[in-house]
Amino acid sequence: MPRRKEISEILNMMEKTENIRNIGFVGHIDHGKTTLSDSLLSEAGLLSPDLAGEARAL
Repeated sequence: MPRRKEISEILNMMEKTENIRNIGFVGHIDHGKTTLSDSLLSEAGLLSPDLAGEARAL
């Protein structure tokens, strides 16, 4: 499991525009779009695994 990233690491990555990716999810209501995005953020180390699916990070 990946470790959580420090804020300074995240800010450092965001400064490099070639690292930025825009993604979108389309689906019917209550079909897991937010849960999927929270899970991706959690796996990337940007959101606590305990909060994925609950925190509504987006």
